[in-house]
Amino acid sequence: MFDFGNANEGQRKAIAAAEGPVLITAGPGTGKTYTLVQRAIYLIEECGVKPENIFIATFTEKAAKELITRITNELSNRGIVANINEMYIGTFHSLCLRILKEHLEFTRLRRNYRLLDAFDQQYMVFQNIHRFRNIPEVEVALPNGGAWKQSGAICNYVNNLSEELVTPEELMADADLSIAALGRMLKEYRNVLTEGNLMDFSSIQIETYHLLCDHSDILEKMRSKVTHIMVDEYQDTNFIQEQLVFLLAGDRKNICVVGDDDQGLYRFRGATIRNILEFPQKFADGECRIIPLVINYRSNSDIVDFYNKWMATTDGAKFKFRWENYRFDKKIEPHEQTTLHSPAVVKLAGIDDTDEWHEKILRFINDLKASGKLKDYNQIAFLFNSVKHPRVTALAHFLEKNHINVYSPRSDMFFQRDEIRLAIGCLMLMFPRYVQGLENGDYTFLQPEHLTYYRNCIMTANEYLTKPKNIELLKWIRRRGKDHVALIDTTDYAYCGLMYQLFEFQPFAGILDTEMDVGIVDIRPARNLAKLTQIVGKFEYLHRVDVLDAGKYRGKRRIDQNTEMLFNLYFRLLYDGGITEYEDDSEYAPSGCVSFLTIHQSKGMEFPVVLVDSLANVPRKNTNDLMMQIEDCYFKRPAFEPYEVTKYFDFWRLYYTAFSRAQDLLILTCCEDKRTPSNYFKDIYEELQSVDNPEFDLREFDLKLIKAVNIKNTYSFTSHITVYETCALQYKFYRELEFMPVRANAMLFGTLVHETIEDVHRAALRHEEQTITEENVSRWFDSNYVSLTKVEHTYLAGPQREAALKQVLRYVERQHGDWSQIQQAEVDVSLVKSDYIIEGKIDLIRGEGDTVEIVDFKSQRKPDMVKDREQLERYRRQLHIYAHLVEERTGQKVSKMHLYYTGEDDGVPTITYPYTKSAVEGTMTVFDDTVYKIMKKDFHRCAKDPKVCNACDFRFYCRGK
Repeated sequence: MFDFGNANEGQRKAIAAAEGPVLITAGPGTGKTYTLVQRAIYLIEECGVKPENIFIATFTEKAAKELITRITNELSNRGIVANINEMYIGTFHSLCLRILKEHLEFTRLRRNYRLLDAFDQQYMVFQNIHRFRNIPEVEVALPNGGAWKQSGAICNYVNNLSEELVTPEELMADADLSIAALGRMLKEYRNVLTEGNLMDFSSIQIETYHLLCDHSDILEKMRSKVTHIMVDEYQDTNFIQEQLVFLLAGDRKNICVVGDDDQGLYRFRGATIRNILEFPQKFADGECRIIPLVINYRSNSDIVDFYNKWMATTDGAKFKFRWENYRFDKKIEPHEQTTLHSPAVVKLAGIDDTDEWHEKILRFINDLKASGKLKDYNQIAFLFNSVKHPRVTALAHFLEKNHINVYSPRSDMFFQRDEIRLAIGCLMLMFPRYVQGLENGDYTFLQPEHLTYYRNCIMTANEYLTKPKNIELLKWIRRRGKDHVALIDTTDYAYCGLMYQLFEFQPFAGILDTEMDVGIVDIRPARNLAKLTQIVGKFEYLHRVDVLDAGKYRGKRRIDQNTEMLFNLYFRLLYDGGITEYEDDSEYAPSGCVSFLTIHQSKGMEFPVVLVDSLANVPRKNTNDLMMQIEDCYFKRPAFEPYEVTKYFDFWRLYYTAFSRAQDLLILTCCEDKRTPSNYFKDIYEELQSVDNPEFDLREFDLKLIKAVNIKNTYSFTSHITVYETCALQYKFYRELEFMPVRANAMLFGTLVHETIEDVHRAALRHEEQTITEENVSRWFDSNYVSLTKVEHTYLAGPQREAALKQVLRYVERQHGDWSQIQQAEVDVSLVKSDYIIEGKIDLIRGEGDTVEIVDFKSQRKPDMVKDREQLERYRRQLHIYAHLVEERTGQKVSKMHLYYTGEDDGVPTITYPYTKSAVEGTMTVFDDTVYKIMKKDFHRCAKDPKVCNACDFRFYCRGK
């Protein structure tokens, strides 16, 4: 019999509902994740479903990692051995990327495509804005304003249209000029993506949908693989995601969706509540089981009663809207009734005086601390409609001034941090011509806020540099400034390289010295400097700036032109859009800090004490008339919720989500004035007892501690172990803090050889051996070269290209047309261990039956077995790891491991190692030891090899120590 543990009746039904369509409506705190985990275990243990046949789509990568960790831990507890790493678990986007990667040759994409985030997408449109502005009648669809604002509008249109599967051709045929213009805009946008081999987030899903629809054999293969589908947060899915779910499920209909219609918050991203509400209607009457989870284990019963009342009292004359069929009728039940005399829902207000409000919040936090009930500031979370509002940032500054750290990574404070203003100021001072242009008012297009910010950065730097102890940094910056003014040729560095040189000096060296085991506020400056290198590195990549160059372009030196572009364009756009600071998936409530979160951001979280602000908020219409017109005519299904009430639905769901985050104490807080709280909160707010009331006793509350996030990190031999063993300090900077390395010449030759050999192997695996001809190999080679040069911005000379192609053709020739032993190529393998996940990528697995051989390709001549023994030993250990992964993952016996040197002309191209169990176990023991050192954040050991140090970006930092 299956052990259901402490599952309640509703959870047991959900766990055991293994076949057919199932809808699990899971209210806040009702054990949704626990139920999902146990249901996966039930499928594996009780129903004999293989992990690789299970598909679980989550809303965030963090949720996916947590599911993997919890499922593997539970399997281990039950003594079940399973290849959990084969399970499809991830966000819709990551799962679609996996499917696309497995079938890339059947898509419009070529190898080495670049994935655009939201800023990249808008910047790409911005760089091509002339193409969109040339579209006839396009001005009807675009907002007034500059190119950047119009680029944002274009992105919104194309994302919305794409995810609703609206085609350009449909819109272009419309008699309405503005709709036809949108169609041409969508077509032009897709042309830009195809030309650049680019993909945005919406097209990930579109490409996957078309791949499955257009290739029935691939769809059938996926359906045979995926027998059971689970979708978390189904209320936040959109149209294309629903289509993908039903497409993959096929006639089996083994779809289990989990969610809470009352927490549907992502309409602005195209999500529709109809997916969860209409799910049962997609099947025959009675075919879909609906299983409600209503027992709340999170919150004090007063809090549960409060948010139940919030949802129920909307249905009446006062607010002039009714839920009707737009939510499932439900009432969340607390798992136990409170025995406290003090209410768990109270208010905390300042009376028309911000300073008083700040002082009351500070007093409340200090009283909590003094009572002994608050063990850590991270037990407190403030929830706002926006954490970027000046009123919110003012409160954060006040608390920090009074020694209460605030964790608010999405408050757009990045550019205001001291270390960032100083770094940008120092960087500017190294380009005197640019600074002079600022002083002379040459950049008239800059807004006053940009000019003020840049001048503040320069002032911050000057104040720092004029202190006697910083004279060496001042001298160095002046030298660099003179060099750049007088430059007549090129430097051997660009902007990112200058930043790394800056790290030789204080305070930057001191910031980089920070240990990794300190609090998040202490490590924040180092993470922000890392973020700055990412920003500058991305600019250099997009604008192909490898060095500073005095050559002239359109009458101006390139160094001056690029410097103006960096500050006046790229930084300015990022400044306007705001930059989020580092967020750690493994710790959503860092110790020692109160959290400032948006309500959207807090979804899925829980905190012992929650203060909900933004009580002046009112329901607001958020629709676009042109898109509404298109929705009526071209969306694949009519509108669901009535337009006139959607703003009320969204408003109530938003605050329901906010109120239900609280475990022990929920506080509504505001600075009361004529507009605050708004009429929508006034009645419930006025009924609440104040924290100032003598009858309210903080000492009654036993506040829970923040629940540890259970996530296993992933480590590989090449990306982690080798880096750490080479230099632990490099590991700290590149892997932990995520500094961006200065772009060196890419390993273009080796990558080109590897990718073309992979094309050969994929043809063999498709049983298309007849296509492996010299002509086709050359064609694959040329295609890979084009896509690589687009993404790497570097090229090979003619003789190098010929040598690379010759290596591939020689490899093909040596096989004599026999590809029968190839089993898998470019195999991503991973294995979940007790404390971490190990992963690797194997070039080739070949063999017969249960015995296989592993091949790793090297695009060079065979090395000297004596002189290069250290390198070969490292390669041998890498092969050991791969052998371990293959045996543990598949159960196949590895007999041999080969290094294949494609650059070897005449001799035997391979070095072969026999599989020895004791040697593999020894390598794995060292791997484990190294991982545990990394997990302990032991990053003190430096490289001993001068070659490593001379090639390291941090050589200036180390030199200054």
